[in-house]
Amino acid sequence: MLCFFTSCSNTKYLPKGETLYIGSKIKYVSSDSSAKSQKAVLKDELKAIILPKPNMSILGLRIKLWFYNIAGRPTGKGLRYLIRNKLGEPPVYASSVNFEKNRNIMTNRLENRGYFKGMVNFDTTTKNKRTSAVFTAKPGLQYTIDTVNFPKDSSELSMAIRTTTRRSSLRTGRAYDLDLIKAERTRIDARLKQKGYFFFNENYLLLKVDSTVGSNKVNTYMVVKPETPPQAKYPYRIGDVIIYADYNLNSDTAFSKQKAVFYDSFYVVDPYKKFNPRMYRRNIRFHPGDLYNRNDHNLTLSRLVSLGVYKFVKARFEEVDTVKDRRLNAYYYLSPNNKYSAKAQVSALSKSNNSSGTDFTLSLKNRNAFRSAEQLSISGFLGLETQIAGQQNVGTTRYGGDLDLLIPRIIPHIGFGRNSDFVPKTRINLGYEYFRRTDQYTLNSFKSSFGWVWNTSIATEHQFNPIALNYVLPSSITTQFKKGLDTNITLARSIEKQFIIGSNYNYNYNSQAKPNNKRHNFYFNGNADFSGNILGLITGADVENGKEKKIFGTPFSQYLRGELDFRHYMAIGKPRRIRINQLVNRVIIGAGYGYGNSVTMPFIKQFFIGGTNSIRAYRARSLGPGIYYAGNLANDSLRNRYLPDQPGDVKIEINTELRFKIASIVRGAFFVDAGNIFTMRTDPARPGSKFSKDFFSQLAVGTGAGLRFDLNFLVLRIDAAFPIRKPYEDGGPKWVIDKVAFGDSQWRKENFVLNLAIGYPF
Repeated sequence: MLCFFTSCSNTKYLPKGETLYIGSKIKYVSSDSSAKSQKAVLKDELKAIILPKPNMSILGLRIKLWFYNIAGRPTGKGLRYLIRNKLGEPPVYASSVNFEKNRNIMTNRLENRGYFKGMVNFDTTTKNKRTSAVFTAKPGLQYTIDTVNFPKDSSELSMAIRTTTRRSSLRTGRAYDLDLIKAERTRIDARLKQKGYFFFNENYLLLKVDSTVGSNKVNTYMVVKPETPPQAKYPYRIGDVIIYADYNLNSDTAFSKQKAVFYDSFYVVDPYKKFNPRMYRRNIRFHPGDLYNRNDHNLTLSRLVSLGVYKFVKARFEEVDTVKDRRLNAYYYLSPNNKYSAKAQVSALSKSNNSSGTDFTLSLKNRNAFRSAEQLSISGFLGLETQIAGQQNVGTTRYGGDLDLLIPRIIPHIGFGRNSDFVPKTRINLGYEYFRRTDQYTLNSFKSSFGWVWNTSIATEHQFNPIALNYVLPSSITTQFKKGLDTNITLARSIEKQFIIGSNYNYNYNSQAKPNNKRHNFYFNGNADFSGNILGLITGADVENGKEKKIFGTPFSQYLRGELDFRHYMAIGKPRRIRINQLVNRVIIGAGYGYGNSVTMPFIKQFFIGGTNSIRAYRARSLGPGIYYAGNLANDSLRNRYLPDQPGDVKIEINTELRFKIASIVRGAFFVDAGNIFTMRTDPARPGSKFSKDFFSQLAVGTGAGLRFDLNFLVLRIDAAFPIRKPYEDGGPKWVIDKVAFGDSQWRKENFVLNLAIGYPF
C-alpha cells in the first residue's frame, strides 16, 4: 500500500508554476531559564496560528489529497463526485501561504505574552515541487509586572474600582500576559455590575504599560477611557418592576398602571389572570429601591426558567429620567409554554421461545394547574406479556396510573433554596397498579409519597421523600397456585400482603446537562431507602423470634436498601464536531437487607436483572439469583412456570456498548452485558443463590448487536442478544461461546433474544 501511494505522487497534478505546501516547523531559540513546559506551550501556540494548514498527512501520505486528485473533475454527482468531495480535500498551494503575514502574527503573539523584544524570521525550502518553511522564534526575556496602579482620583467610579483590587490577578512579579489583562478587565466589570453600574462595560477600561522601567519589568496603569459615557460612571437603583406574565409577539407592551395589578411592589400585566401574582414574589429578586446587581439579574432569570411554565424569559432595563437619583425600570417578558401536553410511549419484547409483550404509557401534563406554575401530571399504563410453552399459556396483565403534583416552593415554608438559581419544589405522588398473572393471582398496589426536589447546579438534582408509603394487597389466588406456595418460600413472599412506610433519598448527577461538548461525560445516580426503622424500634419487632408486628392487620416491612448507578460516555471522533461514535459503560451495584419485622426486603423493593435495559441476553427478571436456574419455561415443569420473576437482595451489573452511525437516522451498536443478583440469606427453594466471595465467578455474560432509528422525537431500538456465559451450567464450563450455533433452531429457541424498545438502554 505504501509503495502504491508513493508511486501515485500528488505533485504530478499541480498546475504549472505551483508547488505543494507541506507545512511549517517552529525553531525556538532562547537563553531564558524558564521551564521547558512553558517553552513547549509557547512553541505549540506559535505553530497553531500558522495559516493555512497543509493537507492532512498520515505517515507522510496525503491520502485525502490523493482521492481528490484521482477523482478528476466530475461532471455529475456520481461516484467520482463523492470521492472528490467526501473523501478528498483540495491541494494547499505554497502560493496561498503568506509567510510574511504569519511572521508578523507570531511576533505580535510574542509581545502579547510579554516578550517585547522578540523576533521571528523564516526560511522556505522547495524540493520536488514541495515547499516547507522553518520559522525561527527568538523571544528573548519575558517582562514581568513591577507595579500595578488603579485610578486614584476621587470620582465615584474610581473609588468603586479601587474596592475591587483585593482580588486582582495583576500582581508584582507576575509575567506580563495580554490574556491576564483581559481577564482583569472582565473581573472589574463583573464586580462593578454587582455595585449597580449597569451601563459600564469592560471596554471602557484601558491598561497602559510603561516598559521603560528597565530590568525587563513594566509598570501598569489601569485607567477609565475618556470617552466613557456619563451613565456608565454611576450606580443605578431599581425603579418600577413590570411583569408581562402572558407575553407574546402581539402583546401590547405600552405600559399603563391602569392595566396592571399591583402586588408586593410589582406591576403584573396579565389580562386573562392566568397566573397568581404571588409566585413572582418568591422568584424575582429586584424590588424598587434595590441597587442593581448582576447576580440578582441572572438569578431571577434562572428561577423563572426553572419554574417550567415559561418557554421564553426576557428582561429589559430602561433608564428613568428622574431628578432625585438614577433609576432603572425593570421589565420582564414571560412567554408561557403550552399549558397542556401529552406523551405516549410504547415498548416491546420478543423472544424466540414464544415470549412476547408490550407496554403502553400515556401521560398528560398541566404546567399551570393552580395558577402558580404547579405541574400536575397524570399517567396511565397498560402492559401485556404472553408466553406459550407447549399447551400452556402463561401471561400477565398490568395496568394502573400515577398522579404527580410538583409545587414550585417548599411546603412547609422554611426559606430553603431562596438564593438558588433553581426553584426548589415540593412533590406529591399517588399511584395504583393492578397486576394479574393468568390463572395464578392478582396484586393490587397502592403508593404515595411526599417530599422535595431541588437542584444545586444544572447537572445535580436531589430528591428527599420523608414519607413514602406502599401497600400491596393480593387477591384471586387460584387453588392450584396455592399448592406451590407450600414448597416455594420465594413464591409465597412475592404475593404476600406488604405495608411499607419509610423515607428515601435520591442523588442524580449528569454532566451532559452542562452546555458543552466534552469528550468524556459522566452520569451518577445514588439512592437510599429506609423503611420501618422507627416503627421497629417502637414496637420491638423481631420476626425471626416470633415477634411479628402489624399495622391495620398487615405486617410492616423493615429494611435498608441502597443502589448506585455509574455511567461513562466517551465520544470517539474529532473535537468540536458532532460526535457520531460513542463508547458507553455502566456499572450498577445495589444491596438491601431485611431485618427486625422482615426476613427479607418486600418483593417490590428487591433487585431483578435481565431485560431490554439490563442484560439483554436474558428475559426480564429471569436471571439468577447466583447459580440458581429456574429453568426454561418452554420445557420445565408446572412448578417452575409459577416463578418467572427472580428477586434478589444484591445486584451487580456491568454493561459496555459501542455506538456508531450507519446512515442519517440509523445507528448501530455492539454490546456486552454482565451481572447477576444474589440473596443475603440462604434460600432453600433456590440453592446456590446466596452472595459469597465467589460472586465474580457467578456472573452471567451476554452479547449482541442492535439498531437504533433516531427520529429526533423518539428512538426506536432493536437489540439481538444471546448468552456467552451461563453461571448455572451444571458441572460444565460456564463459558458457552463454543456452543453458539445460529443455524440450530433449538439453540435459537433457548438462547436467542430479540428486544424491541423505545430509547437507549442507558
